[in-house]
Amino acid sequence: MTYDVHAHCIPSAFIDLLKADGHRFGVEVFTDDTGLNALFVGRVRAGPFRPFLTDRVRRLETMDRTGIDIQILSSWIDLTGYALEGRGAATYSRRLNEMLAEEASASDRFLALATAPLQTPDAAAEELRYAIVELGMVGVEIATTVDGTDLDRAALDPFWAAATDLSCPILIHPYQPLAGVAWRNNLDNMVGRPAETTLAIGNLMLSGVFDRHPDLKVLLVHGGGFLPFQLGRLEHGFRTVPHLAARNATRPPSEVARGLYFDTVLHSPQAVAALISLVGADRVLLGSDYPFEMGDLDPLATLKASPGLGPDEYEMITHGNFQALIDNIRR
Repeated sequence: MTYDVHAHCIPSAFIDLLKADGHRFGVEVFTDDTGLNALFVGRVRAGPFRPFLTDRVRRLETMDRTGIDIQILSSWIDLTGYALEGRGAATYSRRLNEMLAEEASASDRFLALATAPLQTPDAAAEELRYAIVELGMVGVEIATTVDGTDLDRAALDPFWAAATDLSCPILIHPYQPLAGVAWRNNLDNMVGRPAETTLAIGNLMLSGVFDRHPDLKVLLVHGGGFLPFQLGRLEHGFRTVPHLAARNATRPPSEVARGLYFDTVLHSPQAVAALISLVGADRVLLGSDYPFEMGDLDPLATLKASPGLGPDEYEMITHGNFQALIDNIRR
């Protein structure tokens, strides 16, 4: 059984709902200059929606061709809706979760991650419990910031506590790479996204979130950004300039990192081998970032080409590690 833990989906029913009733949530759907649907979620523009995000037939054909048995469906990160306000925000997340769960139930080859309205942490905790217990979802995807506010500053303790109580994985996905940087040459995607992940997890490590919630199960995409390769630098700073780097945390970064998970979307067998050597095969999960061009759309081929990979490591990365995570969810 091979799991792909990083794959995006927009249920076509959700687009239809937004076209008909988006105004109820604070969402405006329009057609952009490419002729595709786009929208404003609150004041934040998202889209255009490319058809392959909704195409279930193409998704299954790709899985068959690349040897993926089960995809873990998560929303396109642009649809998190953190800019929405009031009751509409919670309703928006609820409908998206219901439709993601429905999409996953259309085939025994899908499972789904929830979304949550992090801009209202108590509502986010409630929605996470509903998604896991009532809808049977297997975790939650969140962005690296909450409408521009760093995760460690967003007062998310109710949400972290709910995730701990449920023992469900949290996939952290970059969204708006390092706002204010004058990106060119597609470096916002190629460099900015892994950098944003590194910044988010570094702040969580050094802010005390993992001191208060030590049992969080966090999955970092794109190989964890630059964290695995710069963890020694974080550790060095934590120990040598604690007045700057350890004011709010007592657990060193190296200890926190031993509880994190990392996907394989690194586009290089050598880089995947290095990731395994740095964090351990028991911390690595197969991912594709389907269906985007910047994903690894044949992740098994990349993994199999990784130097020094043994059969036990292969089984852990493709199946065992994620199976253990979802087997321990408390519903």
